[in-house]
Amino acid sequence: MLSTALPPSAGEFTPQQKEYLSGFLAGALNSSPFVGLTVNGALTGAPAAAATGNLAAPSALAEETVFGTPVSDLSKPERWKLEEDSLEIWEKLCAHAAADKFPDEADTFRFKFHGLFYVAPAQDSFMIRLRIPAGELHAHQLRGLADLADECGNGVADITTRANFQLRELPPRSIVRVLTRVSQLGLTSRGSGADNIRNITATPTSGFDARELIDVRPFAHALHHYILNHRDLYGLPRKFNVAFDSGGTISAAADTNDIGFFAVRVTENSLSTLNPQLSALRPAPGIYFRCELGGITGHKDFARDTGLLLTPEQLVPVAAAMIRVFRENGDRTDRKKARLKYLLERWKGHEKFLEETQKKLSFPLVRLPRTACEPRAPIDKRAHLGIHPQAEFGRFYLGVGVPVGRMTSAQMRDIAALAERYGTGELRLTVWQNLLIPHLTADSAAAVAHAVHALGLYTDAHASAGCVIACTGNKGCKYAGADTKSHARTVAAHLRSHGPALDAPVNVHLTGCPHSCAQHYCGDLGGVATKLADGREGYHVVLGGGMDQEQGIAREIFRNVAADDLPALVARTLATFAARRTAGETFVTWSRRHTVEELKQLLS
Repeated sequence: MLSTALPPSAGEFTPQQKEYLSGFLAGALNSSPFVGLTVNGALTGAPAAAATGNLAAPSALAEETVFGTPVSDLSKPERWKLEEDSLEIWEKLCAHAAADKFPDEADTFRFKFHGLFYVAPAQDSFMIRLRIPAGELHAHQLRGLADLADECGNGVADITTRANFQLRELPPRSIVRVLTRVSQLGLTSRGSGADNIRNITATPTSGFDARELIDVRPFAHALHHYILNHRDLYGLPRKFNVAFDSGGTISAAADTNDIGFFAVRVTENSLSTLNPQLSALRPAPGIYFRCELGGITGHKDFARDTGLLLTPEQLVPVAAAMIRVFRENGDRTDRKKARLKYLLERWKGHEKFLEETQKKLSFPLVRLPRTACEPRAPIDKRAHLGIHPQAEFGRFYLGVGVPVGRMTSAQMRDIAALAERYGTGELRLTVWQNLLIPHLTADSAAAVAHAVHALGLYTDAHASAGCVIACTGNKGCKYAGADTKSHARTVAAHLRSHGPALDAPVNVHLTGCPHSCAQHYCGDLGGVATKLADGREGYHVVLGGGMDQEQGIAREIFRNVAADDLPALVARTLATFAARRTAGETFVTWSRRHTVEELKQLLS
């Protein structure tokens, strides 16, 4: 074999060595897995060895790139992805389980591709995050997760703000057992962490909502399975969120997602608003979807309408095309600028993004002014709690409040039993960290509500305390600056005792860090954790955020509020609102009609 050693008198490859390496590369490119590497500026199916730098390239060749970004400019996680395929590490997972060993920094990142999060120093253990498309769960699955939480974890499970479940305090020896058991339950955690598409969410009442335009569960499930079966939809520049809104009673918070699909109705009457010059674009009356892009409320931005009008059949192809455009063009050098919002900003809006999306589709993208669609029906902010009628006459669903989204295994088993005994065994998780039990009769709904209260859960949409949401906090997340779940429980308990009586719910969102997993900028009242000068935990408090028809980023009113002082401040804020609002005025409207200085004076 031709030697590849450098000649002793020179620092460059000889012509023979260059010829050999060129031929070797050509053969490898035709046989090795695609990892998105480019050579000399052209996208190729590069071998993993070349991607990792294990194969030296001739000095005459240009630096290798990943979707146009030189390898030397990649962020550290991007280099980890090139060094080893994170989806092909099953042997490594088994080895860590056999040795009861935690991963190093690079493998901690790679394990997230399988939904496994090593959460030290908050907890010296793993957390597993599942994928539950549309939040649709069945009683046997909930019971199985309860068993898993007892056998391998800490006996509790957390409902997330993506209508999902997380199990915690898993030792390394259990990770393979947990993954296989999750699979046996008909669930998965694949791609639920790191630079991948998060759980696909949907309006939680889809399929039984009397006011919905269309059942969006099939689209959420279809996209979920499309992702699972297309490797190129993993390893994005950063995480990615997609949601489907049915136009029904409850919000899906779709405008906080990278892609939000909103069901709309087009009628002859709504089309009459079209400019005659746009008559060629006139669609047939029916149910369509609007598409909004770029939501990331932790960065103070909502998704914005693209003007697209999509048929239901076009949703999954369009979503996949858009994700691929982001994959190929998102920033892989600066993690803070690697979300879709910043690609849209770099391209100065939606136009170029839609042009690139169109190139990947076999059908033309159609646009229609929003005014040519009927307005969305009002959202009921309390409809995720309590008893509500379904579309089917005589059937009801029960919204069950789960304090800060945390359930014990015993509560999970009891809820599963109630769903099976009185309903069909079906359950829905919501982005409000609670769950719904559908398909109940009027009598059984009342009986289930009574049983739920006996479990330490609740069903009443208590206007002051029924909508307190919190992220994991520093007991389970290294990024969090405060114990948000504990503080949220204290706030809720204080409001039940000292909160004013209101005729509409007020949402309180506490988040542990600027990542804003609890979406504090979208709540009526929100707080982001901080450390005070004396070392105590505290919050910067914001007011007046909202989603959907109340869309807006909350304004900061108070800084450095001690966690111990937060319950009294929240109660005082709600009491002031109750005393000073006009008839029928919502908290959002009331807070927004005052300046920041006025609110400080009113509430101090």
